[in-house]
Amino acid sequence: MLKPNEVNNWLEELPLIKNLTRLEEVLWLNPLVESVTTGLPKTNVTAVDVKDASDRLKRFASYIETVFPETRDAKGIIESPLTAIPEMKEALADEYNSSIPGELLLKQDNKLPISGSIKARGGIYEILKHAETLAIEYGLIDLKDDYSRFAEQELKNLFAKHKIAVGSTGNLGLSIGIMSAKLGFNVTVHMSADAKQWKKELLREKGVTVIEYADDYSKAVEEGRRQADADPSCHFVDDENSLDLFLGYAVAGGRLADQLNERGTIVDKDHPLFVYLPCGVGGGPGGVAFGLKLAFGDNVRCFFAEPTHSPCMILGMMTGLHDKVSVKDFGIDNKTAADGLAVGTASGFVGKTMEPHLAGCYTIADASMFRLLKLIADTEGIKLEPSALAGMTGPINVIREHVLDADSANATHLVWATGGSMVPEAEMALYYGMAGK
Repeated sequence: MLKPNEVNNWLEELPLIKNLTRLEEVLWLNPLVESVTTGLPKTNVTAVDVKDASDRLKRFASYIETVFPETRDAKGIIESPLTAIPEMKEALADEYNSSIPGELLLKQDNKLPISGSIKARGGIYEILKHAETLAIEYGLIDLKDDYSRFAEQELKNLFAKHKIAVGSTGNLGLSIGIMSAKLGFNVTVHMSADAKQWKKELLREKGVTVIEYADDYSKAVEEGRRQADADPSCHFVDDENSLDLFLGYAVAGGRLADQLNERGTIVDKDHPLFVYLPCGVGGGPGGVAFGLKLAFGDNVRCFFAEPTHSPCMILGMMTGLHDKVSVKDFGIDNKTAADGLAVGTASGFVGKTMEPHLAGCYTIADASMFRLLKLIADTEGIKLEPSALAGMTGPINVIREHVLDADSANATHLVWATGGSMVPEAEMALYYGMAGK
């Protein structure tokens, strides 16, 4: 917690923070961003780490295909479609009385199989890696084996003696809970007050223990970590500090490069790629953005999007304090309808890792997310949860701020849609009805 004099000093030094305390929509450009040539050597995560994660996911593909039939067409690879949204592009330009000369694409992680959100990348990966580590340790699997064997009872019996725990606002809990329960682990998800009831109920239906808290995300993580630390058989998935989560997300960079290549979209110095990623604690967008930097170098510029009521990453990055500062230090309440983004303190690991790579951060009001949710449903027939719309104002923000090449007809703007397909119809109807309120 910052002392009052420290808060006042920051307000004087960084006037943009005053706009944040007034819950205004703002754009912050990172003055520390640099070329990947000099930036990557400062990062402890490497391309070798990301390739290792990609290879592990390929090893598990036969298992995923076996136990999750919805992945059979993709041969057990958990990936989402890349979709052009030209009608939304026109509607967005009209809505904000602006223009978007380049192409607008949507990365539909809302359609990721198994758990229907971006968290299926990192969350499922970390659990699979933990399962592999245990299976090798106990001599039940070899790297050359067909990993469909993970569906066998012998391995389930092993995992039944071990526990998994995670603190979550919702989507990470779904990914961890569903995957862990399928493998046979005893899994507990510690969920914050803002987590949606339907997510809690779905987890319980899958055999997951859900513990609810009246406090926010930080409290759920704190309690989950404390209980796991007291139990040697329990693996705690640490959304704030996990390298494995980060690497699972980072695999998306190379896969997106393949998708863009398949559709003939050029990304180079003259054809820049702008990517807008909704951000909570930072693991998902941080991992994806890092993977994109490995894939495209200086030709991609990544921006994080946060609710006006939960701008933890922008505060951490602006001040350089990262996880040593909370939105509540500045009187911001951390209450937002974008439950996956309702985080008061950002990951210090992600903030420091992304310091040389992130182009900037911006904030978006809940009302804007609901309005855009309705707009994309009406124009493209795509249903997203509120937090998945946080990235949608990115093109407008960077074009208005005259960010270099943002208004180029050769630019590609990509909004990362982080979740939505698991939302019950009745809940989605409520979201849709919130537009204009």
